[in-house]
Amino acid sequence: MAKAMAALSLLLLLLYLSSGEDSVMANEQKTWCVAKPSSDQATLLANINYACAHVDCQILQKGCPCFSPDSLINHASIAMNLYYQCKGRNHWNCDFRNSGLVVVTDPSKNSMNDAIC
Repeated sequence: MAKAMAALSLLLLLLYLSSGEDSVMANEQKTWCVAKPSSDQATLLANINYACAHVDCQILQKGCPCFSPDSLINHASIAMNLYYQCKGRNHWNCDFRNSGLVVVTDPSKNSMNDAIC
């Protein structure tokens, strides 16, 4: 009887651990972090400063691949995404005081809005 209870407990634990948000990560769906379009300029600049203090943002410099389009929201989205990717793609790594948005569509492939290079 004790062995059956232990097996049942183990089964329930495994079911619990495989449910919820972790099941999305098991699918290994690629995600990106972008700045919310409603973010003000001060917030975008603060996000760039924070992210670039923790990750290498050289690709944002003039003449580098991600400089253009030269807009604050574009640069903030790139810096925020660099930080998000480098820190493990956890939802909390894209919060940026509620100014970040995790997306499942590659923003660099969106011809209407070049948010990420």
